[in-house]
Amino acid sequence: MGRQRYQMNKITEKHAVNRMILLFTALYLISYVTRINYGAVIAELVSAEEIQKSLASLALTASAVTYGAGQLISGFLGDRIEPKKLIFSGLLVTIFMNLLIPFCRTPYQMTAVWGINGMAQAFMWPPLVKIMTVLFTEETYKKACVIVSWGSSCGTILVYLLSPVCIYFAGWRAIFVLSALCAAVMAAIWLKKCPGVKEFSGTATAETQERKPLTRNIIFLLPGIMLAIALQGMLRDGVTTWMPSYISETFHLSSKISILTGVVLPVFSIVTFQVTSLIYRKKVRNELLLSGMLYLTGFTAALVLALTNGANAGLSVFLTALLTGSMHGVNLILVCMVPPYFKRFGRISFASGMLNFCTYVGSAVSTFGMAVFSERFGWNSTVFLWSAIALFGGGACLAISKGWGRFAKEA
Repeated sequence: MGRQRYQMNKITEKHAVNRMILLFTALYLISYVTRINYGAVIAELVSAEEIQKSLASLALTASAVTYGAGQLISGFLGDRIEPKKLIFSGLLVTIFMNLLIPFCRTPYQMTAVWGINGMAQAFMWPPLVKIMTVLFTEETYKKACVIVSWGSSCGTILVYLLSPVCIYFAGWRAIFVLSALCAAVMAAIWLKKCPGVKEFSGTATAETQERKPLTRNIIFLLPGIMLAIALQGMLRDGVTTWMPSYISETFHLSSKISILTGVVLPVFSIVTFQVTSLIYRKKVRNELLLSGMLYLTGFTAALVLALTNGANAGLSVFLTALLTGSMHGVNLILVCMVPPYFKRFGRISFASGMLNFCTYVGSAVSTFGMAVFSERFGWNSTVFLWSAIALFGGGACLAISKGWGRFAKEA
C-alpha cells in the first residue's frame, strides 16, 4: 500500500512537470547568484581594496567550509523536516548576508559574513533533491537534474555579466545588493509556488517501511566516490574562482575584462551538461566509468593549457572552459545521479548532502590553496597542478568503476 501511494504522488502531467522544473531551476540560479558573486568580483576587490589574494580568498574558503559542513546538516534534516521550509530559511539568511557584506571593512569581517552565507546556502540543494525525488519519476528526475543544473551555469553567466557593469557604475559592492534583491523575489515565489512535502506524506511512509541498512558493497565504494567528488570540487570551483586572475595576470588585462572571460566557463558547462546527459542515457550507464572519462578529458585540457601557457588568451580561456566543463559533468553524474541509489536505504537527502559536502571540502582547499600556490610558484606551476589533480581523479573513478557497476545492478 505504501508503494502505491508513492507512485500515485508522482507528477506526470507535462505542463505541471515543466512548471516545477522551471521553479527549481530558478531557485538554483538564485542560489548561485547569491553565493558566487564574491568570487566573481574578487579580482576587482583585491585591486580596489589593495588586499592580498590569500587574504581575500579567506571568505571563499570559509564559505566552502560552512557550505560543505552544512550539506551534512541539511541532508540529515531534509529527510525529517519539510524541505520547502529548509530552503526558504536558507534564502532568508542569504539575503541578509548579501546585504551585510558591503558594510564589511576588513577581510576578516567578510570571512565571518560569507561563512554564515555558506551555511545558509547549504539548506537548498539536498532538500531540493528530496523534493524532486518525491515529485518526479526516476526518468523525469534524471532529466530534471540536467535542466536544474543549468541554473548554476545561468546564474554564473548572469553574475559574470552584471559584475563588470556594477563595478563600472557603483563599485564591487553593488553586485551584492542586486543579488539580495533577486533572492527576495525568489523567496516570495518559492513560498507561493512550491508544494510542501506534507502533501506527499505517502512517500515518507514508503521510505520508512522500505529502509534497509547500508550494504558492505556501498560502504566499500563510498570512500572512492567521495574522493573523486572532492577532487572535482577542487578543480571546478578553484579554477572558476581564479581563472579571471589567471587571465588578468598572464595576459595583462584589466580586472573588468578578465571577469567577462568568466562567462565562457558556464556557457561551456551547459553544453557539457547536455553532452554528459546524452552519453549517460544512451551509451555509458556506469556513473564511475563515465566520470573517469570526463576526468581524463579535463586532464588533457589542463596539460595542453600548461604546455601552451601564455601563448594565446583565447586558447587559454577555451582550455580552462573545457577543464571546468568536464568537472561540471563529473558533478552532474556523481552528485545528482548517485543519490537516488540510496532510496532503498531511506537516505536520499542525506546521501545528497554527504556527496555535495565532499565537493566543498575540495572547494575549500582549492580556493585558498590555489591562491597561496600561485603566489609562491606562479600560474604555470598551478596549471600543472590542475592536470595532476585531474589525472588522479580519473584514476580513482576508473579503479572502482567495476565494483560500482555490480552494486548498481543490485539496486
